Amino acid sequence: MIISDIISLDRTQCSVECHSKKRIFEVISEIAIKQHPQLDQNEVLTSLLNREKMGSTGIGNGIAIPHGRMNGISQIMAIIVTSDEPIEFDAIDNKPVDIFFAILVPNDEAETHLKALSGIARKLSDKDIVKAIRKAENKNEIVAALA
Repeated sequence: MIISDIISLDRTQCSVECHSKKRIFEVISEIAIKQHPQLDQNEVLTSLLNREKMGSTGIGNGIAIPHGRMNGISQIMAIIVTSDEPIEFDAIDNKPVDIFFAILVPNDEAETHLKALSGIARKLSDKDIVKAIRKAENKNEIVAALA
């Protein structure tokens, strides 16, 4: 999976003021709805929250990859958000999170879902990329860091 194929400026936000896990999921849901108005915001939010109940999507180093499966979309959608301050997230290293790389995947695309998660985790294991995302002052710089 090529990350640049699933990211876009209109699904990226930099330094969002946010202080809770639920609120960051609401922000992600709002971005998804702007891109796909046919989706129900509560369904997007519920999908992310339900997945999170199974275990934190915080992978460590201040990064989370929230994800969920959705009806109503035909291809994978990535949403990238950084928060102005790190948020408590129950990540595997118990550190707060400030980089959120969310993906929504069509319900019937289980293999795509797993490949996307793997590719994103691999990309975000690069310390230089993560450093560039954290230093980004706008969404253009975030997308450039990931491209």
